[in-house]
Amino acid sequence: MKTLGLLGGMSWESSSLYYTQMNRAVRERLGGTHSSKSVMYSFDFAEIEDLQAAGKWTKLAELLAKAATGLQQAGAEGLVLCTNTMHKVADQVETQAGIPVIHIADCTGRKIVERGFSKVGLLATRYTMEEDFYKDRLKARFGLDVLVPNKQDRNTVHDVIYSELVRGRVEKRSREQYVRIIRALVDAGAECIILGCTEITMLVGPEDCDVPVFDTTALHAEGAVEWALNV
Repeated sequence: MKTLGLLGGMSWESSSLYYTQMNRAVRERLGGTHSSKSVMYSFDFAEIEDLQAAGKWTKLAELLAKAATGLQQAGAEGLVLCTNTMHKVADQVETQAGIPVIHIADCTGRKIVERGFSKVGLLATRYTMEEDFYKDRLKARFGLDVLVPNKQDRNTVHDVIYSELVRGRVEKRSREQYVRIIRALVDAGAECIILGCTEITMLVGPEDCDVPVFDTTALHAEGAVEWALNV
């Protein structure tokens, strides 16, 4: 089993899900008392959030790359960025750390294609929904047509993530809003929904949707474990 390096704390609410799910996945595959070999660096998310809002992505890349290099020096052989949004700087992190990033969009895209879908609806932070780093990778590597909510609904999805979910708050009204937005994406032609922010799984799941849901947190954790056991 290879050792995974986790870049977490973005937010710690979802990073805790990663740790739990990765260890459970290893136990299910290997049995007994087996668990995932990992090392983690956990950021103070307030600092990350401020830099994101200010558009300081070069500084963010430097911070994540420095932490990733530390994980490599601590024995990590592959990197797991426990966040969708910060995959915007995944290439820089991988280059500086010198070990592979197990990319969350690849783990998700593979599963969607395996299920035979081609048009997907994406819920995520505003950065992930509006910029190209994530959508273009899904299109280029997996041929997926990615739909996003309208501007007002994108703002709603983003605000719930940053004002509630990263703080551990799960509100009924916000769940209702997300369900409405998901239905609008389905009405626009989405065959399935990507929960493209690692905190969204705290709020909605398969039971809230009439189409299949792809939880990026679970798929990323599973993909990382498969990589660690099979590479």
